[in-house]
Amino acid sequence: MLLTIRAAEKNGGIGAHKRIVNPMADVLTKRAKAADMMAQDGEKVAACRILLIEDDAPVRERLVAIINRWPGGQLVAACGKLVDALVVIRDEVVDLLITDLNLPDGHGVQAIRMLRTRQPAAEAMVISVLADDRNVIEAIKAGATGYLLKDSDPIDIFDAVTELLSGRSPISSTIARTIVRSFGGRQAKPGSNFPNHATSTSLTPHEMDILRGVAEGFTFGELAKRLGTSEQTLPVYVKNIYRKLQTSN
Repeated sequence: MLLTIRAAEKNGGIGAHKRIVNPMADVLTKRAKAADMMAQDGEKVAACRILLIEDDAPVRERLVAIINRWPGGQLVAACGKLVDALVVIRDEVVDLLITDLNLPDGHGVQAIRMLRTRQPAAEAMVISVLADDRNVIEAIKAGATGYLLKDSDPIDIFDAVTELLSGRSPISSTIARTIVRSFGGRQAKPGSNFPNHATSTSLTPHEMDILRGVAEGFTFGELAKRLGTSEQTLPVYVKNIYRKLQTSN
């Protein structure tokens, strides 16, 4: 995404950037309107109140354009600094936090933690260039239920928000691999600072398949069909995975 924006600026400035954004945003609008018409009992669903944290101005503007084109979303604030975002979390009602991680005055995980404390019903999704073990796992442990890389296109972002609000966990394939590698008893690649916690409690192959499916955002019903197992037994396996990994979510 960042590369696309910068290429647009290089090849034609702001006008070129708009030519890239608008056609994609039109697609987003059509899909959002279609989803908006599927409200139960003919009642209009309340807009999702979104807080965006992104310090890179062109990327922030692009994400704002995507959010503003979505009839189901309402942008509460678009912040470039952590301190401003924390004030919003304290004073405003937020349904969804979309945050970068590397911020000029802190880390996006701090915002996720505060959101979990003050507004536990809200969701949090990371959109970042960071895909290393430490940042990914720290964000998820803090309470992020979605994690996309910044090379995702606007359609991916819109679909991810829709999945997140439907109870799934949208995660880029690279991030899913990082999660599985970190929790599955395999050593991380050289250069990663995240320790391997699953030495004496390695997961079974079946548990690994379940963890991988959960990391990729499948529901229990979809996962049961995918693995050829009973949907009723999946919660038991998941609880066992929690126990082995010493985690609760």
